[in-house]
Amino acid sequence: MTAKKKKIILFLVLMVVLAVFAVWIVWGNTALELNTYTVTSSRLPDNFEGLRIAHISDLHNAQMGKDNEKLLTMLREAEPDMIAITGDLIDSRNTNVEIALRFVQEAKKIAQCYYVTGNHEGRIEEYAELKNGMASAGVIVLEDSQTEISIEGETVTLIGVNDPSFQTDYLFGDSESVMNFKLTELHTDENGFTILLSHRPELFSIYSNHDIDLILSGHAHGGQFRLLFIGGIVAPNQGLFPDYDAGIYTDGNTNMLVSRGIGNSILPLRINNRPEVVLIELSSDMYKG
Repeated sequence: MTAKKKKIILFLVLMVVLAVFAVWIVWGNTALELNTYTVTSSRLPDNFEGLRIAHISDLHNAQMGKDNEKLLTMLREAEPDMIAITGDLIDSRNTNVEIALRFVQEAKKIAQCYYVTGNHEGRIEEYAELKNGMASAGVIVLEDSQTEISIEGETVTLIGVNDPSFQTDYLFGDSESVMNFKLTELHTDENGFTILLSHRPELFSIYSNHDIDLILSGHAHGGQFRLLFIGGIVAPNQGLFPDYDAGIYTDGNTNMLVSRGIGNSILPLRINNRPEVVLIELSSDMYKG
């Protein structure tokens, strides 16, 4: 084989490899997946056995299919009892309130939706428009507040906190003190089983110290680029090789589920990190009582 033919073959192989890699990247950024977890707690009221929570985070104005129909279809098929949206529904660098509101209007038809802000909502002038639009659609917007979910006389407490960036500098502010103050005000032993919606997973030790039963969070984008057996490479407010990038984390009675999210922001693509919807099914401990 001549040197020229070798170069041609090498070039063609390289083009095939690049094409396969490009297809894999596109697929990995659009192939939405559903990941299901069971969270067990002896403190869960009996009537909440099997409650299904769909968790959406970090949409960043992305659209999974026309008008997010792919995402909405996944939610319908999951048949959740409630939908939790944990911030960054919009992207502050390319804000489109209309896309966000179209999504929540359709999601509300599937199940009751509960929403808390992320750091991107804290940076936009249109937040009031977004908040009012969601409220008009019937979404319950939790801003450092709580509500109760009741089933046949039994209740659990749902707390939602604004992202700390509403009160302090996003990068250099004391988010731990802000969150500790919020939860001291909002969470007491009288709350019973408590679910917390909070955008920031890096504050897990604060949530655990307040003995919150279940936290739903996002923000880390799964570490953006994921390595096999290692996990995410980088996450906001956590830096390199973040401790809380995706999945479930447990400390005593406290469980935290971190969504890898759906959209992207500063970095326009993910690698080995498909966008996801998280589905949580609650269960009481088999030895309860």
